[in-house]
Order: sequence, then C-alpha cells, then structure tokens
Amino acid sequence: MPVYEYHPDELARLSVLRRANGLDLEQVRERGQGAQERVRLAHIAPAEPRNPSELGIASCQSLEWARIAHVMAEQQMPIYSPDQDPRVARREEQRSHRMATEAASEEPGSAGLPVEVLRCRVYRITGGTANSPAGEQPLIRHIFAASGAAAFDQARAMFSRPGSTHHEGEYRITSVEQVLPEPGEFP
Repeated sequence: MPVYEYHPDELARLSVLRRANGLDLEQVRERGQGAQERVRLAHIAPAEPRNPSELGIASCQSLEWARIAHVMAEQQMPIYSPDQDPRVARREEQRSHRMATEAASEEPGSAGLPVEVLRCRVYRITGGTANSPAGEQPLIRHIFAASGAAAFDQARAMFSRPGSTHHEGEYRITSVEQVLPEPGEFP
C-alpha cells in the first residue's frame, strides 16, 4: 500500500490554520507577534544540528501568521476562515498531488490504490547530562516520529552513538513533549 507522510512544515502551517480559524485581524496580529518573539528566542538559543528544529518550526509558523494577517487585510475578512483563503485550497491541491506522485513512485502500479497516511508528529526532546551544573542550558532536539516512545528511542540512539554530543550513559532525557500538531488534533 502506498504511504504518505506529512512534512513538519506542513504540520506547522496546519497548526496555525486551525488556531487562526475564527479569529479577528487583531487577534491574528497578536498571535503573529507572539510567533515572531518565538523566532527571536529560537535565534538566540543553541542551534539544533538537524531538522526539524525550533527555529524552523517557529519561522514557518511566524510566516503563516503574517500571511494570514495579510490575506485578512487584503480581502477585508472580519473573521479568518480557511475556506475563504485561496492559498489553503491551493496548498491542499499541491499536497494531494504530492501524495499521488509519491505513492506512484513508491509502488509501480499503485495508482488508484488507497494511500496510508502516516500520523507522525514532531516531539521536543529535552535532556542533559547527569552532572549538569545548575543554570546550564538544556539540550533540546526535535524529532519527527509516530509516538512519544518512538521519539524517545530515536533520541537515545542519536546521542549514544560514538562521536555524539553525549556518550553512552552520560545523556539523560528529561522530557518528551509533542509540539506538532498540538496534542489532540491531527490533520
């Protein structure tokens, strides 16, 4: 069966769309300013060596809030509705096309077969060393995985490899938090 997987940037945009639905322009601008602050904080935090990253997620969401505010002002929408946003329909069309293309390239002769949609999420893994001094910045990584347990296992494997930031037994995961999509919702 062909498989489709949402990309983290798609999850970030869809998350913003869900939160923006039903908000007025002032509320959208407020949320956009909050997203810009999140980008600023992500810039000054230690850089993550791979994607998805806090900076990438925050940037994507900030751009989406700004785009929605622009669309609302341009179309004079009193309340935001994704149904009235032409870009939402275009993105969904592109996503459907990508789904069909990826499914067809994955399994020849699979055109027309149902596509399994993988329900992966983005998890923020926080951790440090057992001997971390007070005030030391925690180590944060974002993992794209199907469950919190799978994200935990990926993080543990990533940091126990030879040559990693932390050696076997030194690294301790302190939290695993689902950040995209927000817990309880899925596209």
